[in-house]
Amino acid sequence: MIKRCNDFGAGGVSVAIGELADGLDIDLNAVPKKYEGLDGTELAISESQERMAVVVSADDVDNFLKLSKKENLRACPVAVVTETPRLVMRWNGAKIVDISREFLNSNGAEKHINASPEKPVIFKSEINGGFSENYKKTVSDLNVCSKRGLSERFDSTIGAGTVLMPFGGKYQLTPIQAMVQKISSEKKHTDDCSVMSWAYDPFISEKSPYHGAYTAVVESVGKLVATGADLNDTYLTFQEYFEKPGVSGKRWGKPLAALLGAFEAQKDLGIAAIGGKDAMSGTFEKLDVPPTLVSFAVTTDKTGSIVSPEFKAPGHDVILLCPNYDENGLPEKDSMLALYDKVTKLLRSGKAVSCYVTGTGGIGEAVFKMAIGNGIGFEYCDGLTVADIFSRRIAAFVLEVTEKTEGRLIGRTTDQPCITYGNETLSLSELSAPYEDKLESVYPCNIKNNDTPCKDFSYEVKEHRSAAVKRAKPLVLIPAFPGTNCEYDSAKAMADAGAEPEIIVINNLTPAGISDSVEEFSDKLRSAQMIFVPGGFSGGDEPDGSGKFITAFFRSAAVKDGVHELLDRRDGLICGICNGFQALIKLGLVPYGKIIDTDEHCPTLTFNTIGRHQSKIVRVRVASNKSPWLSFTRVGDVYSVPISHGEGRFLADPALIEMLAENGQIATQYVDLSGHATNNVQYNPNGSVCAVEGITSPDGRVFGKMGHSERKGSGLYKNVTGNYDIRMFEAAVKYFKG
Repeated sequence: MIKRCNDFGAGGVSVAIGELADGLDIDLNAVPKKYEGLDGTELAISESQERMAVVVSADDVDNFLKLSKKENLRACPVAVVTETPRLVMRWNGAKIVDISREFLNSNGAEKHINASPEKPVIFKSEINGGFSENYKKTVSDLNVCSKRGLSERFDSTIGAGTVLMPFGGKYQLTPIQAMVQKISSEKKHTDDCSVMSWAYDPFISEKSPYHGAYTAVVESVGKLVATGADLNDTYLTFQEYFEKPGVSGKRWGKPLAALLGAFEAQKDLGIAAIGGKDAMSGTFEKLDVPPTLVSFAVTTDKTGSIVSPEFKAPGHDVILLCPNYDENGLPEKDSMLALYDKVTKLLRSGKAVSCYVTGTGGIGEAVFKMAIGNGIGFEYCDGLTVADIFSRRIAAFVLEVTEKTEGRLIGRTTDQPCITYGNETLSLSELSAPYEDKLESVYPCNIKNNDTPCKDFSYEVKEHRSAAVKRAKPLVLIPAFPGTNCEYDSAKAMADAGAEPEIIVINNLTPAGISDSVEEFSDKLRSAQMIFVPGGFSGGDEPDGSGKFITAFFRSAAVKDGVHELLDRRDGLICGICNGFQALIKLGLVPYGKIIDTDEHCPTLTFNTIGRHQSKIVRVRVASNKSPWLSFTRVGDVYSVPISHGEGRFLADPALIEMLAENGQIATQYVDLSGHATNNVQYNPNGSVCAVEGITSPDGRVFGKMGHSERKGSGLYKNVTGNYDIRMFEAAVKYFKG
């Protein structure tokens, strides 16, 4: 139905709606407001995030509004497209804007300026001091240091399509250079993926905007190559940010030089930029931003072609491949294209098993980051100077190879977790401290661990009973609340296992909407065999913690009675993951098996000890397979699972913990690399007491857990190896098949 679409960003209605068609008549009084009292000008230009403007046919309006309501979206007509090419806005019955499209397209009066770009200056690294000094300086540089504490605040696995985690290796420390995601598919599966990278060096750009932009383009493309992608059908987009130019020809010369550099790189590579965003406002008093042109490169490929950058094994040669450089210090076109082709062939053939494009810290940065993921050491070859190791190289690749390969040999991977150069040795932990601590006070990721030992709980059953009433294809209801974001992942996992999932969107736009949703859910619950409460951030987790709206919905009389009837009379199953687990605990369904009025003696989930959202891969150990959801597991089995939550810290009285363990209700625990329960924040990300990750009702039929076991599939998480399929969805279906 949607003919055109635009988002409400800067410029508000004027831009979001004003760009949709040549002729528009906008009723500002019809625009929904968060705050009363806005005048016509404010309504016309105010930024309003989380809104979209769409154009639909007049014949589709009623149906579009019905579908929007079904998806719990507030939609309202605010404008009409007209034949007359004018932008008209009305407010309180008066026409307050009436501008011709021809005038808008002209950008007003013509303006002219003489831009005077300065002569490009070749950037040269200044390397002083010794090996150890430069390594510690390099890893603690803001352009090199760890950004893990920031990255983990964002959900990196939503959609169950993440091919490369942001940080890889068994320690999850090696940063990737390109984001790789499967192409989204609601019900089917694919091995097609998108690959996106970016590049920008402020030091080069500060010296020469031309060199900086050229470098950004060729390195963003190089990072796609280093990740295993083929460059066919690759495109670019630019993010540009410059000081306020005013009427200075010299200042106008900086964006001109940058655009010329980017254009030259596009011509050399045969790759076009298809969009971008620019700003010429990077000045505050006497402070100016450096000339900034960030290049983003994107293409598509197959998951089987993707290669992650962490060192894979000790005993491998590591080589450096560089293009030839011209008199301006930039890669020669033919040499660079041949180099990209060579790297692709090495990765596709398996002769190269990891690859990294050198950046600010040169070879030294690349080697360190490739080493820390798996704790694999490195020994530099004789003959390399300190300048060779830390100097900036444009469009250069460091490759770990499995056989002798043409290229400059720079060293060899080792089984000792250290980096050696001649008589100097630096342990990876010694370098990791300044690397991770640089931003620790801003984005913490290494808080002091609770040294209290954790017990590995074990409760194993040999046989599992099945449901009294059999069903070949059990129906599972998946309620989608405002803020839920895992309903599609959950439905796909259930369908893959042989269940029949049905997503029910809970409407809360009006009291009548809530009442209708309660009626619809409770009515469909009568014929369902399972309830699956998916993850997300119901109600934005505000105020006072998560899962409140879900809890209130399930406490309504009709839904509460339906839940108890499902459990008490029809042998049904319930599961909640993440936000769903939080709701099950608040309701009392875990660990008590029924909806109760909880009090201070009940277990709870609260804010992570680290004080922020965590998104990463964790390992969980099956502590009890009592639950029908875990009937395909054995006690002691360890599975990897994505997590994404800010309130996952399980708390309970010691006496209750002991009772749950004795009754086999502690289903899963967070474990370290040795498979034992731990309080270490790197493995127990939220600080849960006794490392509890999941618990059940007394009979095991209600199961709540924090980790997103629904986010699974072939070709995912290639840089963090593990067994991701706990088979809980298949087990639930088998429970009804008998």
